[in-house]
Order: sequence, then structure tokens, then C-alpha cells
Amino acid sequence: VQLQASGGGLVQAGGSLRLSCAASGGTFNTYTMAWFRQAPAKEREFVALVTWTGKSTYYKDSVKGRFTVSRDNDKNMMYLQMNSLNPEDTAVYYCAVAREAGLVATAQGQYEYWGRGTQVTVSS
Repeated sequence: VQLQASGGGLVQAGGSLRLSCAASGGTFNTYTMAWFRQAPAKEREFVALVTWTGKSTYYKDSVKGRFTVSRDNDKNMMYLQMNSLNPEDTAVYYCAVAREAGLVATAQGQYEYWGRGTQVTVSS
């Protein structure tokens, strides 16, 4: 199983970015997928998840109303639309697949497969 996150970059505060996560080497349409991020000198933290049908989502409080997570099971893709970015959103963003089908969780330990990450930098 391989995950590849892309779409990061440098953006000014208030701007937008769309991250993509391409999954390969397995079947993911029964697994929750999620985005995590790690800022410099901080622990990696949960950002958003989308369940296997794409109908249910869950967000970290600080990104609610600004970020939207979605997926396309036909393409084995997950996305994170990020609007109204602020400098506190600066981090490396990782996509991940849950370790069990049907599992819905925000804890990192519940995710088995991880992508390399894509850097998001928001300037003030």
C-alpha cells in the first residue's frame, strides 16, 4: 500500500490550497481515511477524516468551517480543501488509512498506512 500526498505550497494568510492523496496497492473503499499534520517542534495531530462512503466527516475544531475533506473511491483519492488559511496551519500534512475496515478514529495509532507528507506554509 502506498499513499502519496501532494498539493502543498506557500500561500499568504487568507488564501487556499487543495491537498490530494493518491492511494494505491490496495482496496480502500471500506476504510476511513484521514489527514494529520505536524508543525515544527510539535506533535503530529489529527486534522480531518472521511469515512469509507464519503458521507461522514469529522474535523479538528480549529479547522471546522475552513477545511473540507472528501474522497473519490473510484479514483482511490482523498482531498483536503483548505480555505482561510492562517500561519497556525503551517505544517507538513500527511494522509493515512485506518488499520481496520469500518474503523472510525482520530488517534494516530488507529492508522496503519501513511503517506510521506506535503509541506504547507502560510505566511502572515
